[in-house]
Amino acid sequence: MAATPDWRHAHNGREIPTESYSDQPYIVQTADGAWLCVLTTGPGHEGAKGQHVVSLRSTDQGRSWEKPVDVEPLDGPEASYAVALKAPSGRLFVFYNHNTDRVPEVKREDAGVYTRVDSLGHFVFKVSDDHGRSWSAQRYDIPMRKFACDLSNTYGGELCFFWNVGKPFVLRGAAYVSLHKVGAMGAGFFAQSEGALLMSRNLLCEPDPARITWETLPDGDIGLRTPPGGGRVAEEQSYSVLSDGSLYCVYRSIDGHPVEAYSRDAGHTWSTPRYKAYADGRLMKHPRAANFAWRCRNGKYLYWFHNHGGGFLRGLPEWGPYEDRNPVWLSAGEEIDTPQGREIRWSQPEIVVYDDDTYIRMSYPDLVEEDGKLYLTETNKDSARTHEVEARFLERLFGQFAATTLATDGLLLSLPAAGQPLPAAVAMPTLPEFLARDTKRLDYGTRDNRTGFTLEFRATFSALAAGQVLLDSRSALGQGIVVQTTARRTLEVVLNDGRTENRWDCDPGVLRRGQEHHIAILVDAGPKIISFVIDGRFNDGGEARQFGWGRFSPDLRTPHGAKDMLLAPSFRGTLRSLRLYGRALLVSEVIGNGRAGV
Repeated sequence: MAATPDWRHAHNGREIPTESYSDQPYIVQTADGAWLCVLTTGPGHEGAKGQHVVSLRSTDQGRSWEKPVDVEPLDGPEASYAVALKAPSGRLFVFYNHNTDRVPEVKREDAGVYTRVDSLGHFVFKVSDDHGRSWSAQRYDIPMRKFACDLSNTYGGELCFFWNVGKPFVLRGAAYVSLHKVGAMGAGFFAQSEGALLMSRNLLCEPDPARITWETLPDGDIGLRTPPGGGRVAEEQSYSVLSDGSLYCVYRSIDGHPVEAYSRDAGHTWSTPRYKAYADGRLMKHPRAANFAWRCRNGKYLYWFHNHGGGFLRGLPEWGPYEDRNPVWLSAGEEIDTPQGREIRWSQPEIVVYDDDTYIRMSYPDLVEEDGKLYLTETNKDSARTHEVEARFLERLFGQFAATTLATDGLLLSLPAAGQPLPAAVAMPTLPEFLARDTKRLDYGTRDNRTGFTLEFRATFSALAAGQVLLDSRSALGQGIVVQTTARRTLEVVLNDGRTENRWDCDPGVLRRGQEHHIAILVDAGPKIISFVIDGRFNDGGEARQFGWGRFSPDLRTPHGAKDMLLAPSFRGTLRSLRLYGRALLVSEVIGNGRAGV
């Protein structure tokens, strides 16, 4: 596929070769300077026979890969969900599920069975002393202490269910490997789950793998679960080590929100889990999908999530909450001091990866930093890829909390002029073409320019009645843009190119009478998404709707309309300023504009 003019597009990533099924493409930087990717692959779909673990090496930052090496063979028992760790000596460890006993099926808690058997059996590891070119013939079992959820499963703990997607880490000389325990198989496959850690005090220094010792954390017989009153699903824990040695953990639920907790004693005990929130206190939203946080070399954090509330409690089928992992959003974090110790505050989100096919799901990422560049990996369960993240994007995102400058790149219109009142109308600048005819194609078909625009203004509403028009560039035939109030007491934008009409509105309850609001409408023609940022807060739907951002038609060519834009032609309030950009601003840039006060 030809490169698309947007670095965020999934197909601009570099593919990691797999057999067919592709999961958890995690990378370790080896002592000889290579990237070692361990992943789960196989000839069929997820959970099918032949699923096994392989590793691949790259010496050119993922541009090419050496021939895959089997950690476990294609014709062996199911081997799945590998994570790797490098010791200071350069020795590599790979940890994964292994159906050693060849269990053929498992009982559901609600009658019936599953024949998928990749999340049970033995949790094992192998080692490599040649930077991942080969792996030990022997695999080593990791003993796991049973929790209450194990003992109460349909097998009384004789057979335990578990898997892992969280990357290992090191704290105070000990190695830690995440484990997601499953107490019941049923609706949604894993019907009950919670997080645990496997800790080894001697893995990093013991030359004989058979002599490595393990301890299961946290203390007691209950792992990391959802907050009090939450659902039964708490899984895919991701850990970060803070600068003061505390542990931060974030994980998925089916409650519409990610969950987080902190440990101040190296994982033995944890704070009461809570739903994850932005720095402004609003709960973040996320479906049943991997959501990982990483500590970067600059001491700040990046958080991968999907920025909507899932569907489990909204009457969807049992697989509903696994949907809508596209696009991917990033939030930046930075440490702050609290009475309990260091914690992380989280920024407003930005889109980092997307696919044009909205049913495609991207997940199970990893983060790699090398030579001043930052890379993300991801998989859609068929293709795994690496993506270099644009430096400018990272600079804006990491700097969001301190942003105070006005963005000028792409500025087409800025009103009012110094010392002048806001006019009643203004000549409408030419907006970028979203779609155009590609005369280089033999069929003269579509060229998607991946452009966009941003409307930004300050407005005070005297009333929130429907039908008030703040901005209007429509022609007599209805082509153009209108920004108007709705019967839901919200503000909507309508885009019309004469062939298709699209609309989206801000979150209910955000606008207040008599209060000046800084409002930005981002029309991003890369992923074809409209979003609102009001008073520095990204509208994510809150409790009113699953999605705060909306998609517009990929056939929208660009909403050109009349030659003039009318300003506040029927607005019961005050429109104080207006800026129009010929690109979709980053949310971080909008926040900087708001703080600039102009």
